[in-house]
Amino acid sequence: MNSSSQKKWFAFTTQEIILMAMLAAVNAVLTVYIGPVNKLLNSLGGPIATSTTTGIYMVYGLLAYYIIRKPGTAVVTFAIGGTIQALTGTVYGIASCFVAAGCYMIVAETIFAIFRYKKWSAGALMLVGGAMVPLWFLFAANMFGYTSWPIEVLGIALVVRILSGVLLCGLLTKVLGEALVKTGLLRRFAVAVKG
Repeated sequence: MNSSSQKKWFAFTTQEIILMAMLAAVNAVLTVYIGPVNKLLNSLGGPIATSTTTGIYMVYGLLAYYIIRKPGTAVVTFAIGGTIQALTGTVYGIASCFVAAGCYMIVAETIFAIFRYKKWSAGALMLVGGAMVPLWFLFAANMFGYTSWPIEVLGIALVVRILSGVLLCGLLTKVLGEALVKTGLLRRFAVAVKG
């Protein structure tokens, strides 16, 4: 096996590809149900309330990365996820599926490359979960008209989304990953081998 710093991009086993596709498909189904919940949250608490669910949209890609631990995992998983979301329909529009996926994959791949694919602690995952938010927020602000919000609301919404990314993406990834490892279902994946 290659050392962590010399791993090849897109050198995935069939099992790893199936896992990425399954997680992306589950996310697409969840997105169908989270979209209307966000619309309800928006009517009840505006953009701040809606911001609380941001981390849920990203967890599948980070969970795949945590389990597989190979360069390119975010690219493949988020690309599959964006495609499935676009095909199943989304209340946010097809372009948002691909732009969000692109933002998430760029940030996740960059941070894990900086970590040399060796840091998998809760803190590292929470950092990645929070860091995936700002780039997409920049695009979303322009795509969905957030720029018309008062600057205070925009700032609070960004902070709430980052916290959601930290908790509902980063921390939840660690919790779900560890729970799945305990079941024995992941014994053939890097997360079970490397811990």
